[in-house]
Amino acid sequence: MSRLSLDFSNLNPFVSEKDLEAIYPKVLSCHKMLENAQGPGSHFLGWKNPEISEKVLSEISEVAKSVRELCQVFIVIGIGGSYIGSQAGITFLKSSFPNQLYKKGLPEIYFSGHNISSDYHADLLELIDGRDVCLNVISKSGTTTEPAIAFRLFKELIERKYGSEKAKQRIIITTDGKQGPLSTLAKEQGYPSFVIPDDIGGRFSVLSPVGLLPMSVAGIDVAELISGASIGKKLYSKNSINDAYRYAGFRYLLYKQGMTTEILSTFQPAFQYFSEWWKQLVAESEGKDLKGIFPASVEFTKDLHSMGQWIQEGSRTIFETFLFLESSNRQLKIPAFQNDTDGLNYLAGKTLDQVNQKAFEATALAHKDGGVPNLLIKIKDRSPESLGQLIYFFESSIAMTGYLNEINPFDQPGVEMYKKNMFKLLNKPGY
Repeated sequence: MSRLSLDFSNLNPFVSEKDLEAIYPKVLSCHKMLENAQGPGSHFLGWKNPEISEKVLSEISEVAKSVRELCQVFIVIGIGGSYIGSQAGITFLKSSFPNQLYKKGLPEIYFSGHNISSDYHADLLELIDGRDVCLNVISKSGTTTEPAIAFRLFKELIERKYGSEKAKQRIIITTDGKQGPLSTLAKEQGYPSFVIPDDIGGRFSVLSPVGLLPMSVAGIDVAELISGASIGKKLYSKNSINDAYRYAGFRYLLYKQGMTTEILSTFQPAFQYFSEWWKQLVAESEGKDLKGIFPASVEFTKDLHSMGQWIQEGSRTIFETFLFLESSNRQLKIPAFQNDTDGLNYLAGKTLDQVNQKAFEATALAHKDGGVPNLLIKIKDRSPESLGQLIYFFESSIAMTGYLNEINPFDQPGVEMYKKNMFKLLNKPGY
């Protein structure tokens, strides 16, 4: 049973189902390329099969259990797709304040290696001083500068604190299974290690050990996450205009009309890091060959008091996708005050979710009336299964949009340019 629903009623009069039907032959052609691995980047389609072997799931569970027993703090080192997916999952599934509300037995989880800030890493080292630490370094190449620097810092800390032998059970490596410095190090030192599949790129890797291990450490049932993704596979791999392809098709049609920016709008802080994951997925997949939709995100109602003005009355080159949660984990009711000085007694007895729902409806209508077409994706609840399906939905949609725009959605050649320039400026040998 699907845990997501797509509503495109607020696209009228900008685009219609008839417009979508007109491009169906192209959608079908792109579908065949995806299913038969015949399109650009077809060697990176491993994400289409989200199922994980029982052996790997068991190994993830065992290592996660060991981390929970050994450590008060778990450091996840990575950049881009190597960390943002797990951070999205932990925040969405656990708490808006995950490190303040963890039950006894669950370590606090912090992220490193996604910047080169002295202050950030010094603050983190100070925060964890005197506490038991484990770390997971995630890098396919093992040579990406930002996580490699962070790994040096925290590896040195752990070896100094526990000694090289005891450090071996506190350092976990997720990398290429055959080659690279991290793969070699794991074999030499006997570190627990997990393989990043060759056929999965970073931004599509959240449902691999890259994202599953940190989420498992956080106490998330990752088997349920995979189950949700498997539901997505059944629904969004059909030879038809399924919801993922429908969303992709509408995005393509709006883009062709000059709406070059998509705003992902949410009404729950639980989506904060999911929005960051989505932005990377869209930007790295679609932004090439002088093409692509620019991804932005806002969190309402907070941003209605800032970005809301621009969305309502700014340049008409945007469309909007709302993510709306149908059911919160908990409910709070608004109390009645005898002295109704703030004038809110008309809301007394209503839940915050009921008010939030009306805020969403009002916003969607206002933006449509202001010339911003919008789509709505409803998510049933904050369960691993719902999140797994949502992840697969977007992966499938963005892959389809890439093919519709006749680009390779699975490479990122532009990312390498800053690296080459940085290496030259730092006088790296060979550059």
